[in-house]
Amino acid sequence: MFSFRTTPIEDQLDKALMNGNVGVFCSQNCWDPARGGYLYDIFRQRGNLKALFLPNEPELSEWESHIEFDIDHLAGLNAIVVEIQDCGTRYSSHTLDVLRLMTAMNTLGEEAPALYIVDHVNPSGRIVEGTMPALGADMFTPKVAHRHGLTLGELCNLYHNEIGATYALHIISAGLSAAGRVLMPWSIPPQGNLPGMFSSQLYSGGAFWEGTSVTPGIGTARPYEYIGAPWLTPRQDIPQAEGAVLRSCTFSPAFGKYAGEKCFGWQIILVPGEEYHSILHTLQMMDFFRQHYSMFTIGEEALARIADPVIEAFLKGEITFDIVREHIKLEEQKWIRKAKRYVLYDDSPCRIK
Repeated sequence: MFSFRTTPIEDQLDKALMNGNVGVFCSQNCWDPARGGYLYDIFRQRGNLKALFLPNEPELSEWESHIEFDIDHLAGLNAIVVEIQDCGTRYSSHTLDVLRLMTAMNTLGEEAPALYIVDHVNPSGRIVEGTMPALGADMFTPKVAHRHGLTLGELCNLYHNEIGATYALHIISAGLSAAGRVLMPWSIPPQGNLPGMFSSQLYSGGAFWEGTSVTPGIGTARPYEYIGAPWLTPRQDIPQAEGAVLRSCTFSPAFGKYAGEKCFGWQIILVPGEEYHSILHTLQMMDFFRQHYSMFTIGEEALARIADPVIEAFLKGEITFDIVREHIKLEEQKWIRKAKRYVLYDDSPCRIK
């Protein structure tokens, strides 16, 4: 059973929500400014909150945060209500946790609880970037583009279909909560490493730097807006891209790679009102560093996140940028055709022209 609902979660009259055993799977983004409380307070006040799944790290932390659960904790629940803020990329940590939850629920068969997704607007918008993962990627890596252009509810709708789930899935419209009307999608950081309003716009490509010898500013107040390393030197010929300008700069991360060291690099400054293709620009910069800096390396972590043999061939210098750009264009078109089957709102995912 699937439904798309246009009344708030607190007004839903389902027996499972009113009288059943409820589990809440959420992040700090489930705070409601109208109530001045969190999603789980609704069920705590009703007396039927039986399980609460929260991130294992503070909302601003040097460590990647996940929402942990055990299959035994799902047994006996009639409903699980999910509210997190997806940031628009397939490697968003809390989104991957939701997909793991959905997979685990699928093993419960007829004993699985109903799943309710309190949807949020995608802070990265409807823009699509990149490719779907190649065969052999991690089983929990959803078969979606790097920057997918869907809301969490739409993504769960797709995933529910792809894993052949039989439990009920109900999506609560993103336009209903006070948070959606009053707060911008990035007002409360969706992840500890995405604290700023520009972070999610740069994360799709910026996350590729993790697993290389360049840091994307992890350990600073502006992660993914800054890239650098102690061994980089200022250059005027760094690749540029439409929708952004680059400013040479220095920074010193408080933690993570090169903690306490002075890094040289660039700040990526987005141009207001213009679209920026983070993935294509990141690939151009990586290729530039490969050619000009012997200390630049790309590790398995970065390649696993990229999960595309054509892009990997480009980063090894085996094909030209024109080839990889055309490959990404075709993959984006393919993904958009697939994604449109799961869209729940008036607008749809689209490419940067």
